Amino acid sequence: MPTDEYQHLRERGLTQESIYRGRVVKLRVDTVALPDGQMANREIIEHPGAVAILPITEDGLVVMVRQFRYAIGRITLEIPAGTCEAGEDVDETARRELLEETGFEASSWSYVGEFFVAPGYSTELIRLYEARGLSVAPGGRPLADDYVDPLLVPLDEAIAMVKDGRITDAKTLIGILMLAAGR
Repeated sequence: MPTDEYQHLRERGLTQESIYRGRVVKLRVDTVALPDGQMANREIIEHPGAVAILPITEDGLVVMVRQFRYAIGRITLEIPAGTCEAGEDVDETARRELLEETGFEASSWSYVGEFFVAPGYSTELIRLYEARGLSVAPGGRPLADDYVDPLLVPLDEAIAMVKDGRITDAKTLIGILMLAAGR
């Protein structure tokens, strides 16, 4: 896709105002010039990026976690995932998050792809990995401060959960459907 062909769609940033700096995210308001020359504001959440993992057991079960998500006030069923720490390599983030959330380690890792969570207002990019050759790590339990319940779900059941709405988390929907498509 030639980049020059679509320049008529580009907005041009004029100013940036930092509104909030948190531990994980920052919020800023940018003033932009629209393609027709008019001005508009864009509220942007800056995020350091994250990983999501599709851990698959030898029997073909997907390791998932149930957890409470305060922002939506619900318990969700998700694939393990987490935010990249400052200076941390994304491969290391994936290994760390798998261990912290599930108590598993993996001997084989494959990069699946990446996607933006909500490009209309956020810079968050999730890199998706498949993890195989799972073994229980020493201690074999999620970290005490990760309030999650790991569970093993057959892929067919996970696909059914996507179809009937029991899985509503975007990264999990993407991961399960990509795994199903690659069967």
